[in-house]
Amino acid sequence: MVASILDDGLASDMNEFWVFGYGSLMWNPGFAFEERAHARAFGFRRSLCVRSYVHRGTPEQPGLVLGLDRGGSCRGVAFRVNERDREEVLDYLRRRELVTNVYKEKLLPLTLTDGRQVRAVGYVVDREHVQYAGALSIEDAALTVRSSAGQSGPNDAYVFNTLAHLKQMGIRDLWLESVGQAVAAPAA
Repeated sequence: MVASILDDGLASDMNEFWVFGYGSLMWNPGFAFEERAHARAFGFRRSLCVRSYVHRGTPEQPGLVLGLDRGGSCRGVAFRVNERDREEVLDYLRRRELVTNVYKEKLLPLTLTDGRQVRAVGYVVDREHVQYAGALSIEDAALTVRSSAGQSGPNDAYVFNTLAHLKQMGIRDLWLESVGQAVAAPAA
């Protein structure tokens, strides 16, 4: 079992159980929820900074997936989960998000679009992990995305799907949009 801050009892004072999604969890949570709300996490930003060895790449040819990295703020989606489903949802999220332990499970303060302040489980990139790619140039990120595929499919499909859903939700991510344009451009 993966140790997390939630195992330390820090989640026991949560009046409600919320989960924060900033990437594929936004449109494909994979668990039942009672409420879905747009939310913002401060102090973190969405970043294509995780080398994917499983879902969108391999150890020999890593892809790139999103991580919640420090700095700025990140608009995403908060899901309120029924208390009786808490353990089942945490189990599911840990199997999905902690495959290689490149993420750390955290309780994040969020502001919902209606002004409510909640704390939610979120997965923040571990900057010390070997899969942390750090800040990449648009060109380097596009080259990696264009040439990678893993168990969940081609890396470019992940980026294009993410961008389509962000646009649908009214969320702009200029850097990621630039990576998408570079991936879509004909190779020189």
